[in-house]
Amino acid sequence: MQPIETADGKFAELAAPDRKLRLGDLGGWLVANLFAERERWPLWIPVLVGLGDGIYFWLTLEPPLWLGIGMVAVFGAAATAAIRAQRFVVPSVAVAAVAIGFAAAELQAWAVAAPILQHRLGPVAVEGRIVAIDPLPEGARLVIAPHVIDRLDEAHRPLRLRVRLRHDAGDLVPGDWLRLKAVLLPPPAPAMPGAYDFQRRAFFDRLGAVGFALGTPERIAAPDDAKPGFWHGAVEAMRAGMTRRIRAALPGTTGDIAAALITGETHTIPPADAGAFRDAGLAHILVIAGLHMGMVAGIAFFAFRAGLALVPAIALRYPTKKWAAALTLVVIFLYMLLSGATVSSRRAFVMTGLMLLAILVDRLNLSARAIAFAALAIMLVTPESAAGPSFQMSFAAVAGLIAFYEAMRPRLAEWHLHAGVLRRCGLYLLAVAFTTMVTTVSTMPFTIYHFNRLPLFSVVANALAVPITGFWIMPWALASCLLMPLGLEELTLTPMGWGIGLVAAIAHGVTQWPAAVLTVPSMPAAGLILMSLGGLWICIWLRRWRWLGLAPIAAGCLTLLFARPPDILVAADSASVAVRAADGSYLFSGTRGRRMTEETWVRRAAAETGPRWPMAGTSADGRLSCDARGCLYQARGRTVALIRDGAALTEDCRDVDLVVSPIAAHRACRGPLVIDRIDTWRRGGHAIWLDPDGIRVETVGDWRGVRPWAAAPERASSDLASRYAPQ
Repeated sequence: MQPIETADGKFAELAAPDRKLRLGDLGGWLVANLFAERERWPLWIPVLVGLGDGIYFWLTLEPPLWLGIGMVAVFGAAATAAIRAQRFVVPSVAVAAVAIGFAAAELQAWAVAAPILQHRLGPVAVEGRIVAIDPLPEGARLVIAPHVIDRLDEAHRPLRLRVRLRHDAGDLVPGDWLRLKAVLLPPPAPAMPGAYDFQRRAFFDRLGAVGFALGTPERIAAPDDAKPGFWHGAVEAMRAGMTRRIRAALPGTTGDIAAALITGETHTIPPADAGAFRDAGLAHILVIAGLHMGMVAGIAFFAFRAGLALVPAIALRYPTKKWAAALTLVVIFLYMLLSGATVSSRRAFVMTGLMLLAILVDRLNLSARAIAFAALAIMLVTPESAAGPSFQMSFAAVAGLIAFYEAMRPRLAEWHLHAGVLRRCGLYLLAVAFTTMVTTVSTMPFTIYHFNRLPLFSVVANALAVPITGFWIMPWALASCLLMPLGLEELTLTPMGWGIGLVAAIAHGVTQWPAAVLTVPSMPAAGLILMSLGGLWICIWLRRWRWLGLAPIAAGCLTLLFARPPDILVAADSASVAVRAADGSYLFSGTRGRRMTEETWVRRAAAETGPRWPMAGTSADGRLSCDARGCLYQARGRTVALIRDGAALTEDCRDVDLVVSPIAAHRACRGPLVIDRIDTWRRGGHAIWLDPDGIRVETVGDWRGVRPWAAAPERASSDLASRYAPQ
């Protein structure tokens, strides 16, 4: 069957939705549906660009720079020729889109490459310009563009570093120059294979070191040879100033949440309150995204239009609707800058901006095309964001909502027809419930994969909190921004705080309900890919064949049944080791471990934290027996020696299947498999699975490979080292 070459009448017959198909005509049915939905084909272009982006980050060896550029040139030329010849257009454009995504990610990695600190340094004197200030519940965090770092020459000096202060930043603002003493370290690697890769994020943020300050920073004059700061320094200074004034008018958690809603500053929210919002399914309220951007745009648009309508000379002569749309576009652009221009706020700005532009050019805006354009724009400008949870969850939620309301639009219009006030209120609450359910289902795979927690009462929490946010909190937030230049923000922030207190009470109340949160082990990457493809299939197509996407979604869900947490985990610095108890909890070594590392291990396994290893004796389940020199761990027919003292190597290496040692042990242990300090230094954290028929080991180094953000230059290939060496 060749539908594209068939006469018009015959093609219409093939594409008709009520055509009865014979058994065995499945291929023809699929082709007919495919060509019947050819207007939706462009929506797959961002998906294919994202695929190319994902292929780049999936590789374990950095490809040569010419590869991405060459693929774009070759496949781009092939796609151009195919379009002119009107043959093989779809496959050629698809391959070109994948090549563009791959090249965009590779070029971005090349463009942002900067020196990365390779070892602990300090205490050292640091002089530099403040780029950003992040207030914290205790202290503050400074992002600094260093001008001088003692004992580090210019060729190896990071472009940016992040330093934590033990106290608040005082009167420091972005753009100030300062001098301080600090201990600097390389950005930390993932805690285990598959965990969040802060090193990769730091690389693309050009953050070459992290650390902590000793003492109080000293403000200094800018050096004569210092480069002037970029314009975003002024934006950051304005954000910091607004955040301070908000917190001064609303002290405590209420002010912290108000700052999150206005300036996007979420770091000061206490962990207990942030956790309550997350476990109630209200975390999206604290992150400036489509909900906030839409509310601000709606309030601003109708306020501008009403104000212009009050001036007859303008209302009767000029297109006030377009004027209001143009002014609103400026407002949401400023709001995006105030929010820190995060992935979610950029996506919301692009989509809302497209709707406003549609008003300006007298054209209806297609929502599905709007989100496709927004995703494409973000992936081309900042391709690294596509690998993060913010991008994935933000676009999954919006794509699910658009697909749902595209399908429900006729019925919703019928429900609203001739509806009274009470019925419209009920329909609004129903829409909030629908929206919450759709976004929860749409983001569920990414929530499981990245965060391992599912709020079970989010529908109830959102039905109560979203109307308060939309009708009370956000109007006062916008008014406070208008009054802040006059110093009158407290007049509007106070009633805004009343609404925030009520929403916070809802969040804390819902999390107190029994079984409010379900913890789930991390989904395998294959499961996330399957569920993502199935969800995209359902969201992009309009005809009944869209429901074929349920098959890969079901297959992705089944991968959770095969998700088995590691039996043993070893930290990259060998300072912490965990073994899995019979009840599924993790028992951590008695040595002083790494809190964040251990929290990551427990969270990704959806496990509990058990007691520390006994200094002498046996654990409650009998799997772990210890003495002063080390422990023996027995599970699944395997015995593992966990060394504390090097003197135990000779004895403990006998009759065991694996040795885990914080000191070099390969020479002393010739028989069993050995993981020692050298192995963890070279390959990062280890995850170990024990089975009767063997031992499986995965490492962070093997998982990530040799990439510009993952390997020290001296251990990288000569080609990679030369490409990413400091210039």
